[in-house]
Amino acid sequence: MENISDIEQKVLIEYPCSWQYKIITMHEDHTKEAVLDVINERLHTLTHSHNSKGGKYISMNLDVLVHNEDDRNFIYEALKAHHKTKMIL
Repeated sequence: MENISDIEQKVLIEYPCSWQYKIITMHEDHTKEAVLDVINERLHTLTHSHNSKGGKYISMNLDVLVHNEDDRNFIYEALKAHHKTKMIL
């Protein structure tokens, strides 16, 4: 019997496509700054997702058109490395 963890299949994504990142920061302005720094004036949608129970963190959804896997990964890594972000999903 084949174990599901032994199967290494890459998900097929057809590009260009809309991709959503969840950005967790301490304030909405921090999210906006990170997005502006990473994708500049590229067309995107940024919407509120959730506030943490204690109100310390906020999560927002970033929807943006990605052109290929490198583009998608670059945005993820750049957001993750930004000094104002806490986590990217």
